[in-house]
Amino acid sequence: MAASIRLRRLGAVAAVAGGACFTVLGNPPMASSDRGGPGPTMTAIKQKISDPLTAVPSREVQESALIESSAANPLDVLVVGGGATGCGVALDAATRGLRVGLVEREDFSSGTSSRSTKLIHGGVRYLEKAVFNLDYGQLKLVFHALEERKQVIDNAPHLCNALPCMTPCFSWFEVIYYWMGLKMYDLVAGRRLLHLSRYYSAQESVGLFPTLTRKGKDQSLKGAVVYYDGQMNDSRLNVALACTAALAGATVLNHAEVISFLRDEGGGRIIGARIRNNLSGKEFDTYAKVVVNAAGPFCDSLRKMADKEAKPMICPSSGVHVVLPDYYSPEGMGLIVPKTKDGRVVFMLPWLGRTVAGTTDSNTSITMLPEPHEDEIEFILDAISDYLNIKVRRVDVLSAWSGIRPLAMDPRAKNTESISRDHVVYEDFPGLVTITGGKWTTYRSMAEDAVDAAIKSGKLTPANKCLTYDLQLVGADGWDPASFTVLAQQYMRMKRSHGGKVVPGVMDTAVAKHLSHAYGTFAERVATIAQNENLGKRLAHGYPILEAEVAYCARYEYCESVVDFIARRSRLAFLDTDAARRAVPRVIEILSAEHKWDKSRQKQEMQKAQEFLETFKSSRNAQFHDGKHT
Repeated sequence: MAASIRLRRLGAVAAVAGGACFTVLGNPPMASSDRGGPGPTMTAIKQKISDPLTAVPSREVQESALIESSAANPLDVLVVGGGATGCGVALDAATRGLRVGLVEREDFSSGTSSRSTKLIHGGVRYLEKAVFNLDYGQLKLVFHALEERKQVIDNAPHLCNALPCMTPCFSWFEVIYYWMGLKMYDLVAGRRLLHLSRYYSAQESVGLFPTLTRKGKDQSLKGAVVYYDGQMNDSRLNVALACTAALAGATVLNHAEVISFLRDEGGGRIIGARIRNNLSGKEFDTYAKVVVNAAGPFCDSLRKMADKEAKPMICPSSGVHVVLPDYYSPEGMGLIVPKTKDGRVVFMLPWLGRTVAGTTDSNTSITMLPEPHEDEIEFILDAISDYLNIKVRRVDVLSAWSGIRPLAMDPRAKNTESISRDHVVYEDFPGLVTITGGKWTTYRSMAEDAVDAAIKSGKLTPANKCLTYDLQLVGADGWDPASFTVLAQQYMRMKRSHGGKVVPGVMDTAVAKHLSHAYGTFAERVATIAQNENLGKRLAHGYPILEAEVAYCARYEYCESVVDFIARRSRLAFLDTDAARRAVPRVIEILSAEHKWDKSRQKQEMQKAQEFLETFKSSRNAQFHDGKHT
């Protein structure tokens, strides 16, 4: 009976989705003029972002610009927080012709934005909730997320891609249920569809995913439904947002912390912030007509800085992920199980040559460096082992990390128990606009809403409407999947041996593809450094990350510390904690040459890198009882 009710509801909501989808398909795509037009501002910005010789302003220039603001000549907007949303706000506001500053306590993407599931998704689970609750509001959220999903991929195609995801079915009811649900997902996507979903037989499924088991929970595999969502390199996408914002005119500064707010004479409105440069210790005031709080899980601490009586907006949730060797999943095919034996979602996705598996969703406390608990890692390994024909071992865990999801509660809502996966924009203190909640996929529209609120709060006069809908990020203009061939054919990797001798090496396909996808059309700059400055050696055995990337990121991507590089500019810490640990001394050498570090700073960087890597629970640095995952 319950199964038939579920199928009937699926059919009913499919009819609603079909009508709404007809509306989407029936309307032409939104013209660029509707979002601000392709006028001279847009043209000039696009030219600057795509210029192969362009470079972001130096850190010193950016800090000076923040210091030069005054009560008589304030910035229009000061953004606090350099995650996806904060950098999105800075880019949106700058492209509207506003004077914008952004400060980030640690590094761009140092928090939640670098610890995501790596998926750009419309929300299959939200669609299921819309079905069972007959909730058209949830359905509209899925519509919106699917539209934004396509734009994220189009605006940074070198960092994002469509990924087929397989949902195994161990009963014929599951086959029908998932096939109908995912066909509705296609329908809701409309013209934003990545690829059509389809059913594969058991034999075909095992051919596509060789490690998939044929025997499930007392049932045999009946087949699988494969659908498509997006995948990204999250922190590099975040860094691209920060650099694009800087090129568009925003003043962005990482490792700069807000320590207090500035208020007008009556104390009734926030007019800026006291900021500390965490690298130099220098403090200064920055004035702004509006401050946007985009601090993610830490947004409540900023709100309490403004008003000690502020009610909490954040309900933090912990999401743990583990990274396993590449043989756990085939290249180019993910595995997603919507409901495990205890009702949770688990997945295995190929990512940057390895397999990322997850996730958990549990209450947690807010900390700067969250750590995964051993029982959470064991849960993930236990859950995926039910669907694989290979032994799942704890010793195979190359890295494990925890991220904090800032689930939002709207302080204006009458029902305080209602926690939303959607975002909330709220000005509970004059001059301070808070944006929180939401998800990576919708960062752009979240930023648009926050800038709209800031314009209203500060009575600002932008030069134009929002331009970010189809604004490509740095490295995207002119890039295509074959761009790596230019690197492979035209560049050499000059490597300095231990004896000091320079040895030429080929720019092999793995390295060329890695550089092309990580840096887009700017990959040739990295290849030039590798060739001309003898920095063509790999940083870690088995990974295509070059020494040249450290120098490039220090010069052109505001990479100011060892952790900035191993965690956010490259993804080595997330891919293989032990490989990252081995690479640290060489990263210190190169950054020391770029930033003129003394011995004391080098020692400090070594200590911070070690402390950071200790929070990533690979099999080597974790204390665990192996249990059945031996």
